[in-house]
Amino acid sequence: GKSTLVFGEHKSAVRRSDEKGNACPNYWHFSPYGFCFYGCKYCYLAGTPSFWHSPAVRIYLNLEEILSEIDHAASRLAQPLAFYLGKLQDGLALDPLTAYSTIFVPFFARHKFARQVILTKSAEVERLLNLEHNQHTIISWSVNPPEVSGRFEENVPGIDDRLQAMKKCAEKGYPIRAVMMPIIPVENWQKIYADFVQKLLISVPLQRLTLGGICIYQNARKLMDIKLGKGNDISRNIDSHTRLGDGRVRYSESLRLKMYSHIIKPIYEIKPALELALCLEEASVWNAL
Repeated sequence: GKSTLVFGEHKSAVRRSDEKGNACPNYWHFSPYGFCFYGCKYCYLAGTPSFWHSPAVRIYLNLEEILSEIDHAASRLAQPLAFYLGKLQDGLALDPLTAYSTIFVPFFARHKFARQVILTKSAEVERLLNLEHNQHTIISWSVNPPEVSGRFEENVPGIDDRLQAMKKCAEKGYPIRAVMMPIIPVENWQKIYADFVQKLLISVPLQRLTLGGICIYQNARKLMDIKLGKGNDISRNIDSHTRLGDGRVRYSESLRLKMYSHIIKPIYEIKPALELALCLEEASVWNAL
């Protein structure tokens, strides 16, 4: 499916999430793309119903309709409102083919209320560097230490390439964020993640860092176990009984607290004012930290 490209229209491309059973706030997102050609072995998208039954990479062509819906939703609220590009796709991976950034970034730059948050693993940022963004587009990179990314992410730009892309965009005034997820407790993970956090914070002027563990639906876990074997470093740490109201399985709460606490400590030492967030977590975990 990742080698198949489909063009079409998406008639419900602009939506508000309806997460329940975790501490994440619900948010608006939009989909000019669907699925992703990257080969992350823990990919949660592959297990969602749409891509489980039809695992093709999709480019949607009804951009005028999508922009009109974004404008309507933001203008109706009449205050700054973020729209995420990256919930059901990588937000930049296909941009070298589509040049959609040259449409979306100027649109959000001009809009009184709408803001764009791009979530990506891509290093393809050349188009972004020459666009007027008015700081209305925030770019958030998915990152993990090279020892982790190299094992679990295939056909994905390397971490050093992503860091370079982050620096280039920061130099052009874009607000930059990072998401470290899923944190994977590989052998010697404590040192691996502490060293990487230091490199990340020294290299890039981050506005926010979001942390998260594995949180995966059953179908996606089946695919992951086929790719990695059932005794892999992710599945062997999953507590199948730890399910929130959202139906995903996770590591045990004690392991999540241990990982987050270990990673947060050097963050406070290096950049104590950095905004920190947790992704798809329980309120009890947030409060404990």
